[in-house]
Amino acid sequence: MYVASNAMSLEQSMNELDLNLLSALDALLDEASVTRAAKRLGLSTSAMSRTLARLRSATGDPLLVRAGRQLVLTTHAVTLRDHVHALNREVHAVLQPPTTHLHLTSLERTFTIRAGEGFVEFLAAPLMATVGECAPHVRLRFVMKADKETHPLREGNIDLDVGVPGPLAPEIRIHPLFRDRLIGVVRVGHPLLTSDVSAARYAACRHVVASRRGQFAGQIDEALAALELRRTVPLVVPTYPEALRVVRTSDLVTAVPESCLGNALTDTQATRWNLERFALPVVIPDFEICAMWHPYLENDPAHRWLRETVAAVCRAAYL
Repeated sequence: MYVASNAMSLEQSMNELDLNLLSALDALLDEASVTRAAKRLGLSTSAMSRTLARLRSATGDPLLVRAGRQLVLTTHAVTLRDHVHALNREVHAVLQPPTTHLHLTSLERTFTIRAGEGFVEFLAAPLMATVGECAPHVRLRFVMKADKETHPLREGNIDLDVGVPGPLAPEIRIHPLFRDRLIGVVRVGHPLLTSDVSAARYAACRHVVASRRGQFAGQIDEALAALELRRTVPLVVPTYPEALRVVRTSDLVTAVPESCLGNALTDTQATRWNLERFALPVVIPDFEICAMWHPYLENDPAHRWLRETVAAVCRAAYL
């Protein structure tokens, strides 16, 4: 019974609460004048007088008393003044849309980004350079993309997810960054590239596959099977960068997203990297790399700036 009574009392108090009284009290305590407070809030003097009467009833104190030809604050009103002013500012800050003005030079924040190893290897440095130039106190934390689960976004463990979207919760926001495709990679001078790369010659090679789940077969094997071909895969590594390191010093063949190569395989860089690319002799659909985030960050100015910065760095690198 006591709990129910308290709950009813609280509900009644909330229903009777008028936040306009807080603004009126702030103006009256600041101006010490009914006329000036009314003008400040765009009210008539009689309306402000009625509001003062309500405030006196609510606080149990006269608040303003006459001293000669003017009003002065009571002792209780003086003790309330600074507190009421701070509360009024806080209430107005809460009950309005978030500010869009962002001071990047003084922003102190750590953003956690989940991304694949290829993205980290080739885009972490230019992204950090751009971020550091605009917002020197912002830090980036990259975490491994072990799966495509969206609960870390929901729970706030990651701020931005970059990669190929999997099954997503309906509320997750998505923004395309760039289109990507799988390409073949071998060491410079590999026998496969001495003539046209046919599906049969490609399948006859030994391959290294990058798979976080340790799987030996995937889309390429399905495409080869449609041609009644089968390749040999003696090695699986967890990431694309590791697959590239393997083929640099072996006769194994690999396939990686083109974005993983960055500018490593331009004509001037190929010799240093000891790698050559080629078009796969089977049809594998292109795929889209996207940025994903939870809607509770949608209108966060700092997060919006991060999303725009990531997109700009991707456009500069891959478009």
